[in-house]
Amino acid sequence: MSRSPSFSAKPELSIKPDPESLKRWIHAFCIMRFDLEQGQLLEECYPPGCLSQEEEIEVSFNSFPDSVSQHHNRSSIHDCIFFFRFRRPKKNTEERDDIDRYLYGYVFNRQRHDERLKRGGEQKSVVILSHTPYSSVFRPLLQIIGPLYFDVGNKAIEHIAGYVSMWPAPVPGKLMELPIGNAMLKVNLPPAHSLPLENGILYEESASSMAPLLPTNQSVPQGLFHDADLFGIYRGLLLQLWTLWELLLIGEPILIIAPTPPQCSEAVACLVSLVAPLFCTVDFRPYFTIHDPGFARLNSLREGDTFPPMVLGVTNLFFLKALRNIPHVVSVGTPAPNSNRVAFTSRSAGKLSVKPEGLGVQQLSLRRFSPTNLLNAVKLRRDGPLCLMTEHKEAVWTTHSPITKPDTSILNRLIDAGMSPRVEESMSVVNNEILRRHFLELTTNFLAPFGPYFQVNAPSDGSSPYVTPPALPSFGADEFLSNLSARGVGKFLSKRMKSNWPDLYRRFLRGPNFMPWFQRRRAVAEQEQRRLWRLARMKTDMRQITSQMNELEAVDSFNAIEKHISEEVKESGGGGGADSEGTFQKLKKDLQAVFSVLPRDMQQLLLLNPQRASLLQDPSELQ
Repeated sequence: MSRSPSFSAKPELSIKPDPESLKRWIHAFCIMRFDLEQGQLLEECYPPGCLSQEEEIEVSFNSFPDSVSQHHNRSSIHDCIFFFRFRRPKKNTEERDDIDRYLYGYVFNRQRHDERLKRGGEQKSVVILSHTPYSSVFRPLLQIIGPLYFDVGNKAIEHIAGYVSMWPAPVPGKLMELPIGNAMLKVNLPPAHSLPLENGILYEESASSMAPLLPTNQSVPQGLFHDADLFGIYRGLLLQLWTLWELLLIGEPILIIAPTPPQCSEAVACLVSLVAPLFCTVDFRPYFTIHDPGFARLNSLREGDTFPPMVLGVTNLFFLKALRNIPHVVSVGTPAPNSNRVAFTSRSAGKLSVKPEGLGVQQLSLRRFSPTNLLNAVKLRRDGPLCLMTEHKEAVWTTHSPITKPDTSILNRLIDAGMSPRVEESMSVVNNEILRRHFLELTTNFLAPFGPYFQVNAPSDGSSPYVTPPALPSFGADEFLSNLSARGVGKFLSKRMKSNWPDLYRRFLRGPNFMPWFQRRRAVAEQEQRRLWRLARMKTDMRQITSQMNELEAVDSFNAIEKHISEEVKESGGGGGADSEGTFQKLKKDLQAVFSVLPRDMQQLLLLNPQRASLLQDPSELQ
């Protein structure tokens, strides 16, 4: 991202926002204020009236750090950036369930310490709401609009909205340059296959854009939140990443707890990014509070009840008691030195050794067995997540027995950045690339056995492109597992998984991620097959093929071409462009070519239909 630090608002250069163009990127800008008497208040919403009352309440509660988990900051100003996600309520009972109704909220929160004010300070948040998880766009945009708002007030919102409304429409999977005043945001958008369907309709997706093929261009993002700091957030739990990958893959409920909203939202984003290029359908909430409408339902679950597949990022320690039966809990992040939580500096077995303040990236040390480490691990497991109520520890509590073994060769490649913050940041980028590349390869190889079910077929040379294309291979879970168990999972995974690896596939097939990914992947393959056959129809010389047809094949081809002509007319609506007209003329020419080899009596019978006769009216084509 390229951004000028000297960005400033110039009223004389202000651009009037176009609401329709703005919607392509942003649903709304909100200014939230925390009032001691009334709580969270919506001060400003632009464009006005675009949120329902329920949505305003949802946004207001998610736009501030949880008071229970926040430390007392003595500095004059404390800024932080985080994001949340919530499900919009249905407008009516007839609204389709397959329409994605999630909104993402990107927050710039400012806490100002001033002893002259009540309780010694105030809080305000600038929030960008969007239907899309374009964190690579909205985080740097917040770094501009947040400080600008606190400098010039509400006019900053309309000023920035004017620039955003001038941006071109987002193109998933592409590098885009987005001007904003005298700054330029250079961002990679996540690919189409990682985004929800647009009103149930596929984005333009190529057959090679989705797993199980490993992408050749590694600079192109392969999933959501490709810019998340995976190494920085999970550097204390690196050996647990393979377990977390499995849990998200099979759609297990996970509670992630961290000291601050930026840390917990980043931890959730990193976890979602682990399963790229798989389309993640698990409901993930980067920052979840007790005020969320879904909390009451989760809080009512009793022991033995099944939690829905979700990833919850929280900072409020109350969740440890309220959701004590959730099977998987992850504690990440580092409290501030003056936090009311005690920083626990030692890690469970196989963790990074990091200073309490978490600033220096130290060399990874895989601990060897020792009685002390064994006792610590047993104590950590015995105490459970509730031990976080008294001291903060980076740890994973899970009932899942992992099948995938940590790849120590990958961990050994991670770079020790030393103590320099500048070097640490650049080395973190390198380490993130190493980790993300590995998990991309791991997921791609895991999905590779499904490849034959997406295999497309193009017409062979010399054959008619008007015969019915062969259907994609049918899928049955039992048959798939039986065949896979017989032939093996492949060299890459066999070295990294235990002998019970079929259990992971079995749980994946039953989990929430498989069927949406599989059905969408099949739709893309079918779309690609239709494209190949359409291209073949445009290139094939039917005169050469008709000379080798018998009468039955000619009749079948004639009927098939008529059907394609009818579909082409229907799709173009009578007002198609040059491509549509060219396709229509080619189909008409092929129809005449097949007609010319039909018996004379059949030709005369077909010409009795006036509409058909108009397609065959060129006598030169009948010779």
